[in-house]
Amino acid sequence: MKVNDVFFAGIGTADTDFVETADAVDRGWYGAEEREQSRLLSITVAGTRPAPDLAVEAAQRALEQAGRAPAEFGGVFHTNVHPQGPDGWSAQHYINRNTVNQPVTSIEVHNGCLGSFATLHLATCFLQADPNRVSVLLTAGDNFGTPAVDRWRATTLFVLADGGGALVLSKKPGFARLLSVHAVSDPELELRDRAGENIFPPSLTVGKALNFDERWARFGQQMVEGTLPPMGDFGGVMIEAAKTAMDEADTSLERIARVVHDGFTWQGLRDVFLDPIGVEESHGIWDFTRRHGHAGPVDMIRGLEHVWRTGQVVPGDKVLLVGGAPGMEAACAVVEIVQAP
Repeated sequence: MKVNDVFFAGIGTADTDFVETADAVDRGWYGAEEREQSRLLSITVAGTRPAPDLAVEAAQRALEQAGRAPAEFGGVFHTNVHPQGPDGWSAQHYINRNTVNQPVTSIEVHNGCLGSFATLHLATCFLQADPNRVSVLLTAGDNFGTPAVDRWRATTLFVLADGGGALVLSKKPGFARLLSVHAVSDPELELRDRAGENIFPPSLTVGKALNFDERWARFGQQMVEGTLPPMGDFGGVMIEAAKTAMDEADTSLERIARVVHDGFTWQGLRDVFLDPIGVEESHGIWDFTRRHGHAGPVDMIRGLEHVWRTGQVVPGDKVLLVGGAPGMEAACAVVEIVQAP
């Protein structure tokens, strides 16, 4: 989707502690071989802080930067991967109450680690659909320190990190202009993250811990045995999403200053994101993500904040944001930096 006259007016992230991966190995949480192969140095952790509070902290910083009056906000869009609090409770309205505190629609969006791309896509349409809507608040937050998941062993592709992030999306000028956002999915590949596991009752409700690698191994075995039909490749999905987003933004990879990507392990990053679209490590943010880990939908926000606040991109530069999620789905967005921090 080509976008006109929509801006990022504010951006913020929550403060977290860090756990070094070497310390995690010493404590028996992480395997020494897995650490060596991952090349990760540390991850962010939030202790017992609730995920919605991480989102609120990030939102307060984004709102302070944006300087928008609360009455300008026409909606709050929150996204996450992990449970947020009491079952049946509305985290998005809690975030609204503790930030803009307006009687506007507040929506929780689930699209895996692409949640921030999904809220960005939906919120852009929401803004443009009504001339009276001026700004919306986008938030993301997760704390994976629960019994339902072993953050260190859920998969070899990434280590699950905690974090909170927020964006103020506005029709009024901000520090970056949104040029395009696009998503592509291959629904047949939803089997990859299910691989014969029962859908009911949901595994989380019966105390089964998340383990992507087990499912992917079963999926691979089923492919070898011929019990599944031939399927597409996620690399092709990523290529199409990136190419379309850049075409819609009237740009190309050669004119992209930096690529913001998820905080995967080294090989996972190359296999899933960088190699398919032809991006070198130096063009991405590996030095940042290897110290922060993978915080689901927060990755897009904190990666963009990092390259902007540290001066790695300057006014006139274009940034390509890329992400992926089960489904399988890939999403990309192109933003142009307008103001220095």
